[in-house]
Amino acid sequence: MSEEKKTNSGSSKITRRDILLGGAAAAGAAIGSGAVTGFPTIWAQEIKDIELRHVGVSYSVVKAIGDQASKDLGFKVTMQNLDTSAAINRFITQPNTVDIPDLEGWQAKLAAKRGVIQGIEVARIKEFDNILPIFTKGEIDGAPVSRQGISPYEAMYIEKPDSTELHDGVTQWATFLPQVYNADSIGYRPDLVGHEVTEWKELIDPKFKGKAAILDVPAIGIMDAALCFESADLIKYGNKGNMTKQEIDFTINKLIELKKSGQFRATWTTFDQSVQLMAAGEVVIQSMWSPAVAAVRVKDVPCTYAAVNKKGDKEGYRGWCNGLGLMKHLSGKKLEAAYEYINWYYSGWQGAFVGRYGYYSPVPSTAKAHLSQAEWDFWYDGKPAPEAINDPYGVPMEKPGTVRDGGSFLTRVKNISCWNTLMDESAYMNKRWNDFKVA
Repeated sequence: MSEEKKTNSGSSKITRRDILLGGAAAAGAAIGSGAVTGFPTIWAQEIKDIELRHVGVSYSVVKAIGDQASKDLGFKVTMQNLDTSAAINRFITQPNTVDIPDLEGWQAKLAAKRGVIQGIEVARIKEFDNILPIFTKGEIDGAPVSRQGISPYEAMYIEKPDSTELHDGVTQWATFLPQVYNADSIGYRPDLVGHEVTEWKELIDPKFKGKAAILDVPAIGIMDAALCFESADLIKYGNKGNMTKQEIDFTINKLIELKKSGQFRATWTTFDQSVQLMAAGEVVIQSMWSPAVAAVRVKDVPCTYAAVNKKGDKEGYRGWCNGLGLMKHLSGKKLEAAYEYINWYYSGWQGAFVGRYGYYSPVPSTAKAHLSQAEWDFWYDGKPAPEAINDPYGVPMEKPGTVRDGGSFLTRVKNISCWNTLMDESAYMNKRWNDFKVA
């Protein structure tokens, strides 16, 4: 459906947003005249009663974003946070309690298979053609994006709106649409490490015994471990994001060996835990998320995000992407509101907001319009900050002259070597990860 429908005279345009935000009389007159076609009649007095429930993890589903959307769109958006496991369980077992599921690629694959989401009609997404080809075509600057793990592109398309299997190649229907993503690596204390870190194997180097930590989210932690072991030339995986049982056994057995030798000071599961461990100096190197590194620096404690650029078929970042889905039960005016919400996400405000804590927008062109030149230069172009850089809430994060760790947007995303995933042997992997935890 086009965003705008012309009147019979061709001179005046009325959008779905006009109907959502406009007065009942004006909307009714327009609809009654036949000027507006192709979507349901939505009266202004009914809009205030619409509520969209957006459910997902805390770094992706943010209250401030929901509040701004509610203000701009004229209906209520509520944000609810759950951890990754609880979120996908909610989508599958209680689908009618969610309107907008916040999905990673592997979750979109699982949700489609279970038949709890409906296809998103890409023709109704105003900025779809401006979404980066990382997602829509599986490439960047003409080069293919890594297919280790489940890349967003691989999980995006289905053949029909009610299809339960993914489609290999571009179609008119999407399981989810990207809304925030990043490239993860290692955080470290340069004052305590004493040198630049550019390789994952540093995390398992005996010189950091008792001062290292790893992420305790099985499906992600095991890939961080795999990146370490490949970096150290201990193994070459067929696909780090979809290991065989033998590869899982090697990885977990090696982790247990490292744990028993005292390599790990801790494992962490939350953003705050990783910040506290690093800021206190309990660990000097660990797998880490970009905003957590920034949060340490806000405390005036030096912390650096390792630029683990690809070296042949080794190293590289672990990529992730969260996106917006539509639950199967949505219909009528609530489905129309959901499409408005998705389109709002790509209009720029949200992209700029997440950009201010180090994440990226799938439509940088609209985010750029909501960022200052200094912010764009720092976050996307990798240039020295010409002035102090603030977080989304106005708190100073980076001092003038600072350069973003890892460089520009293109440098970082071109060096993604694998993506967050759900392995075919996930049940076995989780069982073996528990062996590591209790060892």
